[in-house]
Amino acid sequence: MRGLLLRVFLVLALPVLLLLAWWVASDGSTQVYWPPLRTILRTFPDVWTGERLRADVLPSVLRLLAGYGTAAVAGVALGTLIGSRRRVRAVCEPVLEFLRAVPPPVLVPVIMLFAGIGDTMKIVVIASGCVWPVLLNTVEGVRAVDPVMLETARCYGITGPARLRHLVLRGASPQIFAGLRQALSLGIILMVISEMFAASDGIGFTIVQFQRGFAIPGMWTGILVLGLLGFLLSVVFRLVERRVLGWYHGLRASARRSP
Repeated sequence: MRGLLLRVFLVLALPVLLLLAWWVASDGSTQVYWPPLRTILRTFPDVWTGERLRADVLPSVLRLLAGYGTAAVAGVALGTLIGSRRRVRAVCEPVLEFLRAVPPPVLVPVIMLFAGIGDTMKIVVIASGCVWPVLLNTVEGVRAVDPVMLETARCYGITGPARLRHLVLRGASPQIFAGLRQALSLGIILMVISEMFAASDGIGFTIVQFQRGFAIPGMWTGILVLGLLGFLLSVVFRLVERRVLGWYHGLRASARRSP
């Protein structure tokens, strides 16, 4: 019980201190674009009602999950292929480095030409940015699988899907999840950027509308919603990660306890 309370304290201590610092720093503010935190918090329940959550937050989350899921599947699949085949890696690596260097927001106007301005465009923008951390980390994770274990599996006749599932993907899974974690934060950024272009709903669209209407406290509440959404998604991701990588964390804990 004491360990749980300590963990909760460590998680909440820094956010509470930052909010207190924000409250004190902005308390006497009379600037239009820097309203006091108490004004923002008082505006929050009036702006983010249940209806607005359904109309703006839910579509944003669904687009994020669709783009992120597409990037995760494509990144793991392509990364496994490239990482396990030396010739494929030699052919694809220059192209991958070129495409990875192109910032995803730059592609928004291009994607709009082919995918229109609907949800498809926003999902493609999110997927096009999230795929790179997943793909590159998967390639490195697959390449780092112990060759002795690969040879042992071959000697025992473990090949095909069984080898891929139980050895290659399992061995590369810690680094795959590192890429997935990076992609999640990048996906939230791209979700907001994509909704600022020719959108009719979403968190990014709402923040821009508040800014254009000089509803500055409402704009700041949208930023708070993004922060809360990122925090909740991070908590869910960590729970899934600890569930899937339980064996890995167990090995690390055993290694720390061993003399």
